[in-house]
Amino acid sequence: MESMDIVVTLSDTIEAQIRYTIPEELREGSVVGNIAKDLGLDVSKIIDRKLQIASETGKQYFVLDVEKGDLIVNERIDREGLCGYNVPCVLPLQAVLENPLQMHRVEIEVQDINDNTPNFKSNERILNIPESVNSGAKFLLESAIDSDVQSNSLKSYSLSVNDNFDLNVKTQDGVKIPELVLKQPLDREKQAVHKLILTAADGGNPVRTGTCEITVVVLDNNDNGPEFEKPFYETIVDENESIHKEILRVRAIDLDEGLNGEIEYFFADETSDTALFNINQQTGIITVKGLLDHEKASLHKFDIVAKDKGNPQMEGHCSVKIKVNDVNDNAPDIIITSLSSPIPENSSNGTVVSLISTKDADLGENGKVKLMLAPGTPFRLNPTVSNHYALLTNGPLDRETYSEYKIELKAVDAGSPPLSNGKTVTIGISDVNDNPPMFAEKSYTVYAKENSAQDSILCSVSAHDPDLGENAKISYSILDSKVQDVPVSSYIYINSENGSIFSMQSFDYEEIKVFQILIQAKDHGSPSLSSNTTVHVFISDRNDNAPVVIYPSTSMGSVSHQRMPRSAKAGHLVTKVTAVDADSGHNAWLFYRLAEATDASLFSVNLHTGEVRTKRAVSEHDDSSQRLLIEIKDNGEPIQSTTVTVDILIEDGFHEPISDYRLKTTEDNKKTGKITLYLIISLGTVSVLCLLTFFTLIVKCVKNSIGSSSCCVRRTDSGYKNSNRNLQIQLNTDGPIKYVEVLGGDMMSQSQSFGSYLSPMSEFSDLTLVKPSSTTNFTNTLNVLDASLPDSAWTLESQQVSNHYAQT
Repeated sequence: MESMDIVVTLSDTIEAQIRYTIPEELREGSVVGNIAKDLGLDVSKIIDRKLQIASETGKQYFVLDVEKGDLIVNERIDREGLCGYNVPCVLPLQAVLENPLQMHRVEIEVQDINDNTPNFKSNERILNIPESVNSGAKFLLESAIDSDVQSNSLKSYSLSVNDNFDLNVKTQDGVKIPELVLKQPLDREKQAVHKLILTAADGGNPVRTGTCEITVVVLDNNDNGPEFEKPFYETIVDENESIHKEILRVRAIDLDEGLNGEIEYFFADETSDTALFNINQQTGIITVKGLLDHEKASLHKFDIVAKDKGNPQMEGHCSVKIKVNDVNDNAPDIIITSLSSPIPENSSNGTVVSLISTKDADLGENGKVKLMLAPGTPFRLNPTVSNHYALLTNGPLDRETYSEYKIELKAVDAGSPPLSNGKTVTIGISDVNDNPPMFAEKSYTVYAKENSAQDSILCSVSAHDPDLGENAKISYSILDSKVQDVPVSSYIYINSENGSIFSMQSFDYEEIKVFQILIQAKDHGSPSLSSNTTVHVFISDRNDNAPVVIYPSTSMGSVSHQRMPRSAKAGHLVTKVTAVDADSGHNAWLFYRLAEATDASLFSVNLHTGEVRTKRAVSEHDDSSQRLLIEIKDNGEPIQSTTVTVDILIEDGFHEPISDYRLKTTEDNKKTGKITLYLIISLGTVSVLCLLTFFTLIVKCVKNSIGSSSCCVRRTDSGYKNSNRNLQIQLNTDGPIKYVEVLGGDMMSQSQSFGSYLSPMSEFSDLTLVKPSSTTNFTNTLNVLDASLPDSAWTLESQQVSNHYAQT
């Protein structure tokens, strides 16, 4: 029942031909054969290799049992409806395997069963036969039709028993045509009507039969009937022949005279081609009446009857065969037998997307078809068997670039002129998680005010993922890092859905000036993809620190005691009040004011330097004990202030220690000269550093004004950003410089920050550097200064200066 031939053909595609033979009308669910076994395929691999069965007819007559590998009948198969009289009747299928791609041609031969009975178009036939007709005269009868083929087709005719007629069967083009033969002359007077039964039988088992009743009416006189010049006429016509075109002429002769010899031509009663052809009753000319179609019928056969006008009327018969030539009048068809859409964007090169076949109803060269694919898409056509193709991927796919492809197919036949047809196949591309989220900026800069409320928003970061669905859904998180050995999560948290960053505590500029956060955006794909960005957080200063008096020191009491000679003149430097402010910038600019005095006319305080000088010469009438209340204010908003009380004792004959200092020995002068040289070098270095910093800031500002990256919040002019270094200079230029702060190092480091304090005496250039400045404890600073400076007078000797300088 089964046979299989395998032939290896195109490149890496294997074409195998498997042929099964089944009878028609098999019940649904019947097993045709085990196609997996016949292909040499393990049943367990059917699903993995995606075995598919595709039909060219458009109907799915067969399905595959994926568990057993059996090919099963899916619906009723009628051989006559599929193939008509064509033998053999073959249903072509395709068995397609992937990984690797293999194409197998499967042919199902459908055998005929005797399920059709011979039928006559008309169950009744009337013949008018004159009684004068001689014995041996023949009269054409209607042929029966049996849709079965071969042994089940029409085999024989038989005539009911009678005394006047015999049956003769002739064969023409393989068709059996019955004729009624007169055995002996008829006598109308004896019997005017004869009833006969014509039976047609097929060759099936059991035999099926059909019948037609023949009524013979015996007519009187008209001796001669029309006789055609030829019993058989044949011609050839193109299927695109124009309407009314003459294609054939038949002619009959009647030897009688008058009406008995006048002939008219008619199609025989059983002729079905009257819609396509027309016959002129007077001339016998046959013309084209309808549109001929070689693909529907390449051959037309019918009978022509010539009748005279005698009484009784006589007739003659002839047969006509018209062959229809094929012309290229059918454009090829493109049939999509299977289509996988959408396909994943990470599909490998050579993935089968669709199975396509072509058909052309024309014959020969007119029916040869070539299928082509429009260029410009990542797909290609791979020919498989006969007019079948596989549409394969031919390059990488990217849904984010093209989410859908419209594949233009064009089929062209080999006719002259060639005809073509087109079809568009739409292939969707499904998303896979192949794109990580991307932040809008590589890094962000945000400025946060110190002492701001907890849970205040710092900024928002945003990432975009061009994928779809869960692959594009983004969650934000903070990667583990530390700020001054404290996890950054202690300072801030982030909304995982929208990327908003909030502070978890109030920031203190004096403790931390800058830190950075590493933010990760991760999608919800599987596996998930992520990317990072850095947020640089700069804490901006607020005026939350009051000035702290460094000199005169009050650590031993609430009042500072100073001495001065009564011989002091106007402008005499009594002492110098020096204070510092832990804040920065304008918030650290200090102003000195004499708030209260025992004698306000005697003393004045310099607004910027804090120097206390006499406004006039001291007289003998001035009290020897003077108390000054000096107020120090900063330049912040709101203003912070502090006060210091200075008691001044005016003594007679008191000599300034500073005079002794100026009369030092040459040895002391040498020591002082060395220290002075060191101080000059230090101040020069700081000055150069300041100038370089200012130039750097100017260049940076120019660049930022041309193309600055967007920040979460507004930048301030004082911020200077560098990926490796951060340098900040804070100066008081209102009068003599009394406070300089230099911040250097990495964004997260405070290791190279210095605060400098100049000498409280305007005549000297002392320099004290304390590091790190960001965490400077001014109590410690005061203790250092107290250890090196006398309370009685602001006089620094060389050893004291050396101690201060050593602190750097």
